[in-house]
Amino acid sequence: MNMALDLPLMEAFYTVQGEGVHAGKAAYFIRLAGCDVGCVWCDVKESWDASGYPRVSVAQMAEDAQASGANLVVITGGEPAMYDLTALCEALHDRGMAVHIETSAAHEIRGQFDWVTLSPKKFKAPLPTELSKADELKIIVFNKSDFEWAETYAGQVSNDCVLLLQPEWDKRDSMAPLLVDYAKAHPQWRISLQTHKILNVP
Repeated sequence: MNMALDLPLMEAFYTVQGEGVHAGKAAYFIRLAGCDVGCVWCDVKESWDASGYPRVSVAQMAEDAQASGANLVVITGGEPAMYDLTALCEALHDRGMAVHIETSAAHEIRGQFDWVTLSPKKFKAPLPTELSKADELKIIVFNKSDFEWAETYAGQVSNDCVLLLQPEWDKRDSMAPLLVDYAKAHPQWRISLQTHKILNVP
């Protein structure tokens, strides 16, 4: 296996998980640079081009994560599944930390993760082989048609996967009533909010 021993690092920081099942938990985020999905409403478009960021060893990233005092690390991007994260996961696990990933699954998810948040994108669909790996399916709702789109993926993840609908931030006021009505009519779905933006958590 060709494990990546260094990776393009955009930023790393200790904060509080803002959205999804683990919202509210202290977590150390490792944001890798590089993305070939290109969502128009991406919060961090500056992460797309990996060439402008330094490559950092997985050992150094793991040491920095441990030094933060965190017991949970979230690997995000960009699109982190572009890289083989096996070595990074091992380095973090060896230091006693849980490892989560946030991904569109447009690439094979490589590494041992304690939690996989899969957020499919219309711009580049997830690989069908990766859908079963999702612990959490998070659908970003931008317009009414996204509810039907969400159901196409709900039928492809495992029965244990948590189903979440999250309003796109700039559409939250107009989408909120629709999300509430949909969750009431389809109680298998839960609503996720970007609480870090509400609380102004960096």
